[in-house]
Amino acid sequence: MTQQQRLLYLIQYLKEEESEWKDLAVPSQLQEQKRLLRAMMNLRPPKPVGKEFLAVQDAYLQQENAQKGIVSPQSFTPVLPGVYLWQGDITRLAAGAIVNAANSAMLGCFVPCHGCIDNAIHSAAGVQLRLECFRLMQTQKTPEPAGNAKITKGYNLPCRYVLHTVGPIVNGALTQADCDTLASCYQSCLQLACAYGLKSVAFCCISTGEFHFPKQKAAQIAVQTVLQFCKTNPNSPEVIFNVFQDSDYQIYKRLLTPNPKA
Repeated sequence: MTQQQRLLYLIQYLKEEESEWKDLAVPSQLQEQKRLLRAMMNLRPPKPVGKEFLAVQDAYLQQENAQKGIVSPQSFTPVLPGVYLWQGDITRLAAGAIVNAANSAMLGCFVPCHGCIDNAIHSAAGVQLRLECFRLMQTQKTPEPAGNAKITKGYNLPCRYVLHTVGPIVNGALTQADCDTLASCYQSCLQLACAYGLKSVAFCCISTGEFHFPKQKAAQIAVQTVLQFCKTNPNSPEVIFNVFQDSDYQIYKRLLTPNPKA
């Protein structure tokens, strides 16, 4: 199968799976076909799927991810011992784990082609990620509390694992409880990473997007929490602060640049 054939197969499978999609027109342009597939996968509920679909999907996503360019943290230069700063798409990182800023349902983003990191990670990983999250939540039977973390496989992502954490939602003035919860997100992820013996973890900017946590304060909490954890835990993994926007890069660069001696 060519990559184009895989794409069309996956779209057709999902069309036949949902009765309301059977008459859905498939665009003629390649990029629109890719967007349609992503939207359909975003909307797909966590339910059983055929082995052939998974085989085709995995081959398709692995090639798509390879074409984006897989990035090894081993190529990075540390800004502090064991700490790195990298700007780019977190789904390209071949780290031990990447951190997903999830919501309390823990099933990924159901908004078609939404720009959040939750959507990006689930889209690049494949439908297995939502299925594993669903199994975890079925066992838990309650929404995921903010400040905790859960671990899943990475599936078609280049990372081994995904650490899912629910950050605080800021409505109005920032509170100390918001700050404490955000710090707990970083601590919980690092504790899980240590428990699994992971060598590296890439953190996104938790809660600063859809959850409206002020960026400067969030970065200060992130850096302070991570550095303190690494100082007191000799087996802590190397940490990559992953940013996407230029403004976030400048904030983290200032925070992570050692003060020159007087």
